[in-house]
Amino acid sequence: MKKHKQEHLNNRRDFLRQSACASLGVTGIVNALAQMRLMTSALAQGTNNLNDPYKALVCLFMQGGNDSTNMIIPAANPATDEMRHDYETNRGILAIDRSTLNTINITNTTAFQKHYSSISTPSLGFHPNAPKLASLFNSGDLSVVSNVGTLAYPIPTREDYTAGIIPRPIQLFSHSDQTTQWQSSISDQAFKTGWGGRVAELINATQNPSSNVSMNISLAGINSLQVGSANGISQYVVSENGAIPLSGYNSGNTSNNNYIPYGNAYTNGTDPSGGYQNSNSGERMKSFDAIMNLSSDHLLENHYTKIMRCARENEKHIGAATLATATLLMDDPNNPGTNISIFDHHFKDAKSKLGDQLKMIARLIAGRNQLANNRQVFFCEIRGFDTHQNMLDSHANLMEELSNAMEAFRNCLKDPQMNIFDQVTTFTASDFNRTITPNGTNTSAGSDHAWGGHTLVMGGAVNGGNIFGHFPALKTGSISGSIDSHNTRGRLIPDTSVDQYSYVLANWIGVDSNSKEIIFPNINRFDNPLTVSSANLNFL
Repeated sequence: MKKHKQEHLNNRRDFLRQSACASLGVTGIVNALAQMRLMTSALAQGTNNLNDPYKALVCLFMQGGNDSTNMIIPAANPATDEMRHDYETNRGILAIDRSTLNTINITNTTAFQKHYSSISTPSLGFHPNAPKLASLFNSGDLSVVSNVGTLAYPIPTREDYTAGIIPRPIQLFSHSDQTTQWQSSISDQAFKTGWGGRVAELINATQNPSSNVSMNISLAGINSLQVGSANGISQYVVSENGAIPLSGYNSGNTSNNNYIPYGNAYTNGTDPSGGYQNSNSGERMKSFDAIMNLSSDHLLENHYTKIMRCARENEKHIGAATLATATLLMDDPNNPGTNISIFDHHFKDAKSKLGDQLKMIARLIAGRNQLANNRQVFFCEIRGFDTHQNMLDSHANLMEELSNAMEAFRNCLKDPQMNIFDQVTTFTASDFNRTITPNGTNTSAGSDHAWGGHTLVMGGAVNGGNIFGHFPALKTGSISGSIDSHNTRGRLIPDTSVDQYSYVLANWIGVDSNSKEIIFPNINRFDNPLTVSSANLNFL
C-alpha cells in the first residue's frame, strides 16, 4: 500500500512546513488566517473548569477497508425478511450462515425506516467470531452507526450520484486518500491537518492548562488524524511497551519483562538524576544529554535540540504514568494467594497487536495524573482489512481480534480500581467498506474497495444497544431502492458523512457549537447531527 506523503514527511516542503521554517507565501497567509480563526475560537471556549471530569477519545482505525457488511449481518429468514434476502442474493460466496451469527437485541427501529420501512422487527447479528461485540451491544456498552462515509455534499439518491452533478470526495476508493479524508474530515481538499489535531489546538489550552505531554498520543505511529498545524499540538508516539526511548541504551528485553530503558546508561535505570554508569553507554548518554542542552545560532540545529528535549521530557512523564499503574493489582484467579496486574488479567484473552495497544492506552489512562491532561485523544490501529482474497478466513481472524480486544478494554476501564468507563469513548473508523458482491465464486474470493460502512462506538456515555444512522439497502445496480453508486458491485452511497459522525464525538470531548465550522469546515452542508432528529445520530 502506498504511504501518504504527509505521514512520513519524505520531502523538503513537508519538512519545512512542519518545522515552521517555510517562508510566508500566499499559502502561508491562508494558513495563518485559518490558524487565527482557530486561536480566536479557542479563546472563546472560556477557561477550564477544573471540576470537569476527565474525558478521552480513542480512535480505533481498521486499516485497509473493513468489510462491515460481514461485521453486522441481517439474521432473519430470507423468505420473509427483505434485508436478509438482499444480503444472501448479493453476497454470493461471502454470505455467512445466519444460524452462526451472534444475534443482538434491537429495540429502536429508527435506523431501518429509510431503506427497510416494511420490516417491523429488524434482526441482526455480529460475525460468528465476534461474540463479545454482541455481548457489549446487548449489555448497553456499544452501539453501531450505520453507513458512514466520506462525502463532500449529501448525495440523496443513486440518480444524484450517476448524474455527476454533486461534487464527490477526491479520489474515491483509494486507500491513502480515503484514510486521510476519514482522519481529516475534509473530503474535497488536499490534506493539511487532521480533525483530532484541530480539536487539540482548540481546547488544549483551556482543558489542559498544566499538561505534561501532548493531548494527542498514538500507539500506531504517525497518523493523519492527530496532525496539527505547524507549531501546533504535535502527536506523541508511544509503543505498546510505553515511551520509545533512544536505541542502544536499554537493558533486558520485553519478552522477559525485565526491559529497562537506559538501563545500560543511567545508574538508576530510567532515572537520570542518579548519574551515569561508568561504561561506554553511560559516557555516550552523558555526552548526548550535554549536547542537547546547548543552544545554537543555527535555526535548524536549535529546533532539532528543542524537539529532542521535548521528546525526552514526554518520555519521562509517560514512564512515570506507566510506573504508577504497577500498584493496580488483584488476586490471580489461576494462582490463589498471588497478585496479578489488572491489565494482564483483563487482557489475558486479547494478546494481539490491537490488544497490546489498547492495554497500553488503559495504562496511560490509569496513570493520567502523571500526564496532567483533562482531555486526551488516543489513536490505535488494527491492520489487514484489504481483503481482496481469502476474505472469509482473514476477516474472521480480524473480527476475533477486534472482539476480544474491545471487550478486554471495556473490562479494564470498568475495573473498580479504574472505574472510568463513563469517561472514555472508543470509536472505530476505516478507509471504506468493501463491495457487497464478491470478486470470485470460490471460497478464496474476496471483495473490492467500496464506500459507506458501519462503525462502532463504545463507552459509558454512549447510548448503547442501538443502531444509529440509517441501515443501508443491501441492493446492487439500478434495482428499485438501490443506493449502489455503481452498476453491479454494491458500493453503497453513505447516508451519514464522516463530518457528522466526527462532530458528535468532538462535541462530546468539548468542541462547542460556535466552533464546529473551525474543526469541520464542511459540516453546514449536512444536517446538524445534534439538532436534526432525522439524522439519527444521538449516540452520545
